Amino acid sequence: MIQIFSEDNMSYLVELQTPGDIDVLKEKSLDKPQVIFKHSTRCSISSMALSRIDKKEIAVLDADFYFINIIRNRQISNLIEKDFRVIHESPQLLIIKDGKCVYDESHSGIRLGEIETVLNELH
Repeated sequence: MIQIFSEDNMSYLVELQTPGDIDVLKEKSLDKPQVIFKHSTRCSISSMALSRIDKKEIAVLDADFYFINIIRNRQISNLIEKDFRVIHESPQLLIIKDGKCVYDESHSGIRLGEIETVLNELH
């Protein structure tokens, strides 16, 4: 089941916790883009990238935003890597549309302005 992630006041991100959550995300991507942020709680760069995803700014974007704690849910992280054919990195941001990864960025390359541009191009 998908639950709201509320640690560190990030309640605008939905946490992916089970393989079924990935199936739901793929299905939803047929209607609108789905954004996945892969986060390592052991990495300061990952924490910095996560802080760049501002609640007020993403609230106006036409996409659903998800979060995965790769330390706690490594199985789901591996499934994302396999299903979307991306090389695992952390932090990492993926945009999924029509069941496929159409954008993949990591580390300091994760920028809200670029995410917004990609999402706008998908509509």
